[in-house]
Amino acid sequence: MNNAKNYDIIVIGAGHAGCEAALASARMGMSTCVFTMNLDTIGQMSCNPAIGGLAKGHLVREIDALGGEMAKVTDRAGIQFRMLNKSKGPAVWSLRAQADRVLYRLKMRQTLEVQQNLDIKQATIEDIIVEDGRARGVVTSLGVYYGARCVIVTTGTFLKGLMHVGHESFAAGRAGEFPSVGLSVCLAKIGLQLGRLKTGTPPRLDAKTIDFSKTEAQYGDDPPIPFSHSTVKIENPQLPCFITYTNPETHGIIRDNLGRSAMYSGKITGVGPRYCPSIEDKVVRFAERERHQVFLEPEGLETNEYYANGISTSLPFDVQTALVRTIPGLENAEIMRPAYAIEYDFVFPTQLRHSLETKSIAGLFLGGQINGTSGYEEAAAQGLMAGINAALKAQGREPLILGRHEAYTGVLIDDLVTKGTKEPYRMFTSRAEYRLLLRHDNADMRLMEKGSAIGLLDTEVHDRFIDKRQKIENETLRIRNSRVKPGLINETLKNLGTSPVGEDISLEQLLKRPEVSYDVIRQWAPSAIELGEDVEKQVEIQVKYEGYIARQIETAEKLKKLEEKMIPDIIDYRKLPGISKEILCKLEEVRPASLGQAGRIQGMTPAALSLIVIEVEKIRRSKAGI
Repeated sequence: MNNAKNYDIIVIGAGHAGCEAALASARMGMSTCVFTMNLDTIGQMSCNPAIGGLAKGHLVREIDALGGEMAKVTDRAGIQFRMLNKSKGPAVWSLRAQADRVLYRLKMRQTLEVQQNLDIKQATIEDIIVEDGRARGVVTSLGVYYGARCVIVTTGTFLKGLMHVGHESFAAGRAGEFPSVGLSVCLAKIGLQLGRLKTGTPPRLDAKTIDFSKTEAQYGDDPPIPFSHSTVKIENPQLPCFITYTNPETHGIIRDNLGRSAMYSGKITGVGPRYCPSIEDKVVRFAERERHQVFLEPEGLETNEYYANGISTSLPFDVQTALVRTIPGLENAEIMRPAYAIEYDFVFPTQLRHSLETKSIAGLFLGGQINGTSGYEEAAAQGLMAGINAALKAQGREPLILGRHEAYTGVLIDDLVTKGTKEPYRMFTSRAEYRLLLRHDNADMRLMEKGSAIGLLDTEVHDRFIDKRQKIENETLRIRNSRVKPGLINETLKNLGTSPVGEDISLEQLLKRPEVSYDVIRQWAPSAIELGEDVEKQVEIQVKYEGYIARQIETAEKLKKLEEKMIPDIIDYRKLPGISKEILCKLEEVRPASLGQAGRIQGMTPAALSLIVIEVEKIRRSKAGI
């Protein structure tokens, strides 16, 4: 076997997870190599040309706050930006951006190519070398060996990927690309338990053949709000999306051809995403609905290709054409790329630690869809954390573990390694117990210090963050201590539809009123220095939601205490008296690291948790000789 070169970190795959992992490792000073089966598809947006959305936008902002790349590249490639849920509270605001698919890929590749400490190689990895329970390197299909201190696997949908269009099936990682078969066999051989999942895409349509006059245009925000904390202004031209709907005729064609669908004919064995169903699924599961939304998304500035979001399918091409042409505006639409379903192997994520290192093999990390997730953002967040923790391990440092009260990224990883998944996992705001603490707008406040501490945040960005944080603290203190007289403000309060005051009142108390925004405070008593919209919005949110935030912080502190109570590796759960077989199996599968994690295992009871607490105390006393 030819030993070509040794690295600190090797990353297998250069999708969204792989790019973040490789960049994080290299930026932390580790010699890194990322392997991809095709250099031309680095950072490829395999599904829809969009980043962010509900809860996913939070992940992108967190990636940026820690020093990752997805937000920056999205800002450079974005062609429409919209803040979702603005009519609701700030806990569920989420930014979403349409991106130029080609531009995104090119900008991400360029970022990797100029990064110091990072090599990029086109090769198919067939084997991971494990010696004495530790990952030591990889072997390519050409028999070339590359040594490493840590290996990160980020293979997306490529592990034994199988593409389906009707009754036709093709071995593929995605349309037009080969799957990875040898690596899937290798992962099973080294002892990891694999399952099978399924996802899919809709057809892509030619804009020349779409009648947009029959659709509803949807424009982005003006001016567009960037994803990255370091982006000053979005430079690209902005494009609208368009909305149309299916109808009973569409649904009739689908029902008449269910037997020709790869999913409904039994050809697909993998479990599909519950929250992003195919159009066949929608028609069958929601039979009472007469229409479903179709969101026409531009693929880029220099192409006529449109992504028909909402009609993912594995029906044959002739049926795809027929159903598309029943939709208003698409009566003459030509399909440029047919829809397809794809199934692939994944690793059950309960086999991972919170660092995303496998429990059975030291130095082997997994990130992205291989862990059972769905979506670019979930993949990128995992890739970033895998890259950070692989680098920290190689440096002999403790891993970076984000708590559920600190980040959506922490919720994502904790859900995966504690509860596992048997279907593609998608992030939602409802999964986060502390979502008022984990807002889209305060990702920098929560995470930038951590990004700086591990060496991922450049000095200029960190200095701006410190300045912003100080301004927020100073302004919050100023409005708390500043009082205004009734004669100055009562007329304005009356016009705003809120009650007048009878005595001097602090600006803080006024800002707590729903009708009073910071714009009004600025009129009454402006700050002596220019604060900027970002600082003003932070002050307003913190003041208005102070009570709710305080209660969530108090609850989070209680959780933190449970997380700090570690469970020794030597604990034997079989010795616990009266514990059910179901809970015993889950405890031995997950091997929780703390009492907090044990309490979140599905099916865990207070009685069983009490038994674990007693056993942990016995072990502690035994070690202490008490």
